[in-house]
Amino acid sequence: MRLVQVALHAEDLDRAADFYTVLLEATPIARFDQPGLVFFDLDGVRLLLDRAAPASLLYLQVENLHDTLDRLDGLVEVLSPPHAIFTHDDDALGPAGHEEWQAFLRDSEGNTVGLVAFPRA
Repeated sequence: MRLVQVALHAEDLDRAADFYTVLLEATPIARFDQPGLVFFDLDGVRLLLDRAAPASLLYLQVENLHDTLDRLDGLVEVLSPPHAIFTHDDDALGPAGHEEWQAFLRDSEGNTVGLVAFPRA
């Protein structure tokens, strides 16, 4: 079994598509104005921005939290700045020998997004 798709609520499809284009550094792979859907590809998993979807919490892995937040400067409200939450001794929840850093932001549509990076410990 594998994850196929994650949906996020998007009140304004243009604004949400613009925001996720900047965050993901990728353009949408499909758009359907009726019924109001925009799709991005996240390494084989579809991210669906949908006017009818409920809000949810999405965690996205990034290379560098600070660089990502710098790129999004002025586009987001940072709810929790980058901070280390755990050091992985084995590969059960993340790569062994790496720290797990997270930051949380509010996207253009009011959804909370967690950003996760795994720098070497």
